[in-house]
Amino acid sequence: MKVDINVDMGESFGMYTMGNDEAFMPYITTANVACGFHAGDPTVMKKTVALARKHGVQVGAHPSLPDLQGFGRREMKLTMEEIHDDMVYQIGALKAFVEAEGGMLHHVKPHGSLYGMMSRSREVSKTICEAILDIDRDLYLYTMKKGVAGEVAGEMGVRVVYEVFGDLGYDGEGNLVITRHHDAHQPEAVAARVLRMIRDRKVVTTTGAEIDIEGASVCLHSDSPGAVDLLKAVRRSLEGAGVEIAAPVK
Repeated sequence: MKVDINVDMGESFGMYTMGNDEAFMPYITTANVACGFHAGDPTVMKKTVALARKHGVQVGAHPSLPDLQGFGRREMKLTMEEIHDDMVYQIGALKAFVEAEGGMLHHVKPHGSLYGMMSRSREVSKTICEAILDIDRDLYLYTMKKGVAGEVAGEMGVRVVYEVFGDLGYDGEGNLVITRHHDAHQPEAVAARVLRMIRDRKVVTTTGAEIDIEGASVCLHSDSPGAVDLLKAVRRSLEGAGVEIAAPVK
């Protein structure tokens, strides 16, 4: 079994520091790099890409709604043209930094509320996929199996990587529970939960019910409390179970 570990990174901005990207890089296989709309700035983007290249980590764009103050976690009413153009703007900027470092952009993973909008709306999913195809037809789209995004992407010829979330909860219907701030978790509990999601394709929801889940990539967040310890525990647990940690081949 082969599993990818992806983490949202490059979320520092100007004089403000978010997460510890240097501590994360040795333990992950793909980095979702903020593109300036919810976090990050051009210099942080450049440095994060260089750090990823140093560690052999694949780089993906992590575009957002234009909500810097709300960290992209507030839903906004945008036209489909605005969403498309915002995606091209952000993905294209990061792609340029990756290529300047001699690499190739690997994937696109929308951030925060935009991720949820994509999961619920075929129209938003179609618009995001159109933006991806306009830039590079070989890019992967990272999304949950739950929702419409994967189906729409498949219809449009966009390659999909389904992911599960180690440090976020799922409600009774299998939707992600998105909060303004991530809760603290015990590393070994998160590791056991992730292993069960990957090996048994099961997860316990916030209601206490057990549901089916599917994913070939595990997402963790750099702004979760004790994030580096969570990441180390998850990787140790997966490798201990014989799982190969590797990014999808582009």
